[in-house]
Amino acid sequence: MTLATPTLGLGASNRDRIFYTSMAVAMAATVFIGFGPTFFFKLFSDSPPLPPLLHVHGAIFAAWYALFFTQAALISNGRPDLHRKLGYAGMGLAAVMVVLGVLAAIHAVRTNHTPPGLDPRSFLVLPFFGITVFAVLAGAGFLMRKRQETHKRLMLLASIAMLDAAIARIPGVFTLGGPLASFGLQDLFLIACIGYDFSSRRRIHPAYLFGGLFILAMQPMRIVVSTTPWWLAFGDWLKG
Repeated sequence: MTLATPTLGLGASNRDRIFYTSMAVAMAATVFIGFGPTFFFKLFSDSPPLPPLLHVHGAIFAAWYALFFTQAALISNGRPDLHRKLGYAGMGLAAVMVVLGVLAAIHAVRTNHTPPGLDPRSFLVLPFFGITVFAVLAGAGFLMRKRQETHKRLMLLASIAMLDAAIARIPGVFTLGGPLASFGLQDLFLIACIGYDFSSRRRIHPAYLFGGLFILAMQPMRIVVSTTPWWLAFGDWLKG
């Protein structure tokens, strides 16, 4: 994962650094709050321990947001050299995340470890589609790493694409509104990106336009697909 140094004027560059660092903090805080009870503070609860797969899954996904913050901080402190070196490690981390995301989703459907009242087979669509959107955006961001303005936006969008899982675990969110509530709160991060671009440049960068539309389009698509016969059959097949 890399967030290339902006090529704008000094004032705009400083604003970008503040914005991307702030977004990194906001995303990390969302993950910490969402997964606090079930992962970060798990040792202080009486609930059954997590299997090793979910321990590794949680640690790797948390590492992504820690790395995103580190990358933004390196740019803010004028260390693009370290930023680029960590970028290759970040893409290796992203590849591992895709594999672990799929394995964790399969584990959830096989153990019926899903929100109450929701068919585990239907729930499977949420992590599967989420990790797919992440993989597409992160992969595109890595391929576009030499196009600085495009690259940093795609990496931010890739990180936003996974936030719905953490948001859904914030007490009351999924219970009150289901997937639509978590999607709606996730979209606030997209609004922040588009709003910042428009206020600072008077236009929306194509990466935000097409990447943001991709995230938005895949949200209702999950709900539509989740109850189709072929998806339920796929879930039955995965359950074995």
